[in-house]
Amino acid sequence: MNWYIEVLKKYAVFVGRSGRPEYWYFVLFNFIISIVLGFIDGVIGSSVGGTGAGVLGSVYGLAVLVPSIAVSVRRLHDTGRSGWWLLISLVPVVGFIVLLIFMILESDAGENQYGASPAAVAA
Repeated sequence: MNWYIEVLKKYAVFVGRSGRPEYWYFVLFNFIISIVLGFIDGVIGSSVGGTGAGVLGSVYGLAVLVPSIAVSVRRLHDTGRSGWWLLISLVPVVGFIVLLIFMILESDAGENQYGASPAAVAA
């Protein structure tokens, strides 16, 4: 849970690096919270039109949009790539797969052009 809160504290920080644990724990907790909010939206019937999107889930999605992009950019920085690589996700199917591979890759050891390794900073 600390990783999730740490990402929220860096709400719009697009510089620096984020290690795999910070990124993937944020994704995990984000997924769990979205499922729970979707369930609550279904129970209370707060769907918006015929889309099936609930009010609580939509508000939460908008609230974490900027931190999600920021932590993704920092994760790309950790692998030595520019944050602009995030735009590859706009390419159907292939873009998602390439971005997923980038997010899974091991961090650059030591310092790179985006700063010191998150593992070295934590130690």
